[in-house]
Amino acid sequence: MPGRLIICATPIGNLGDASPRLREALEAADIVFAEDTRRSGKLLRHFGLSKPLQSFFVGNEEQRRGELTARLVGGETVALVTDAGVPGVSDPGVAAVRAGRDAGAHIEVVPGPSAVTTALSVSGFSADRFVFEGFLPRRGRARSEAIAALASEPRTTVIFSATRRIAEDLADLAGALGDEREVLVARELTKLHEELTWSTLGDAAGRWHDEVPRGEYTLVIHGAPPTIPSLDAAEADVRDAMGAGVSRSAAVREAALRHGVSRRALYERTLEGADGSAL
Repeated sequence: MPGRLIICATPIGNLGDASPRLREALEAADIVFAEDTRRSGKLLRHFGLSKPLQSFFVGNEEQRRGELTARLVGGETVALVTDAGVPGVSDPGVAAVRAGRDAGAHIEVVPGPSAVTTALSVSGFSADRFVFEGFLPRRGRARSEAIAALASEPRTTVIFSATRRIAEDLADLAGALGDEREVLVARELTKLHEELTWSTLGDAAGRWHDEVPRGEYTLVIHGAPPTIPSLDAAEADVRDAMGAGVSRSAAVREAALRHGVSRRALYERTLEGADGSAL
């Protein structure tokens, strides 16, 4: 009979947030696959448990997948934990769940702390609908495009940032989203030196440019204010795209989606005065 795979959320900083159900799951496990075996060892000792530990991190997920599958096929109970928070959310875990599904294992989840929802709940910004970006790309076109896309995002956005990148992240976000956009900078959530700072992106960028950052950061950024759809701006984008060789229909489809205008109205606008030849 196939075994059990238990996806376990762990405290994001304060061991007091560890649930009784988490302890039960770890106690039931034959082995614990962990992002960092040293940190997970501390969690086990907190519960007074001793279990075999196997590393399972971003660099070796696929390599360990075979062993994880074999253990599940053999009927073992495997617990998966990461350093903090929920596996699979900006942490290893996706490959493990897929391995469990392929093995026909019983998969269950122990819910628990998450920096995403913790920061959202205290931000004071709307969380009915939100965007989670994880860590921003470090450099190049991928980074600039990811940040530019947030400029017009109307939903609240949650971003993780590391000690070495917080100053650059805030500066680049302020440059793209505007100095006046509201932000919560949550540092060391649930830990001894937890700090919550509400300000604008411009002020936050200035502060962390001047101060030496310490700890881990979660940013919650207020959504962009609503914009009035502009048919003129959308038409200009269509004509630019057509000038670059994009078909009228494809250009209209993309521009209508980007500007939030009627595709039919935009298409008809681009036909006005056209002589039928491609621009």
